[in-house]
Amino acid sequence: MIITRDDGRTWNQVRPLKLIYDLFGYADASLLFELGNTKVMVSVSLQDKVPRFLKGGGKGWLTAEYAMLPSATKTRTRRESSLGQRNSRSVEISRLIGRCLRCVVSLDGLGERTIVVDCDVLQADGGTRVASITAASLLLEVAQQRWLEAGIIKKNILKQQLAAISVGVLRDHVYLDLAQNEDSSADADFNFVLTKAGDVVEIQGTSEQKPTSWENFDLLKKTALSGVEQLFAMSSIVASPSQKIVRKREDQNNHQASA
Repeated sequence: MIITRDDGRTWNQVRPLKLIYDLFGYADASLLFELGNTKVMVSVSLQDKVPRFLKGGGKGWLTAEYAMLPSATKTRTRRESSLGQRNSRSVEISRLIGRCLRCVVSLDGLGERTIVVDCDVLQADGGTRVASITAASLLLEVAQQRWLEAGIIKKNILKQQLAAISVGVLRDHVYLDLAQNEDSSADADFNFVLTKAGDVVEIQGTSEQKPTSWENFDLLKKTALSGVEQLFAMSSIVASPSQKIVRKREDQNNHQASA
């Protein structure tokens, strides 16, 4: 049975993907990642410091921050800074992104430096956390190449590539890459974070309307694997040589020397 959706996709088809690198700012690398109508801006920066608990150990760190712009959703939300605190959802997703990426990054190869991944949702139409993880993994590969070219690191630190995708059960059918209208009415939805080899990094999910059978879960897993393969096929990277990082860090060093 062929199942079509509101946007014309089949049940096992990922939304259109668009990547625009280095669109803005002074980050070591940045990426506008568009998955259908979900749009996330991700940047990667390298800082010459580590958290206090790692000082003196010669090891690096990776941390992530996730936030949604006030107008990212159909109903405007209040900016977190105006509330004086981060909401629990942003904190939870930030931690998810950070621990998934730390699983595939060799922190020993950084020295006492911290990779900071910033994920800002410009427009939300379902799957913002999985879009952020996939975009960050793609961008780390670009940043790694630039750090190598600039002599900042001596060897590859990215052990494996990651991609993440959502799957769900809606009206007793399994669907891949849920848009917001599907996610909001799904009987069950899961997020799979997988390596390019298909190994599991993290699975998040729940049944909201009724329990999910193991048979359906097996199909969800197979569908997620197919979705990740589609993402990798759609997102080939060409990381061109860049002197921006060299100049940036020379400017930082000169500023520190004159201070």
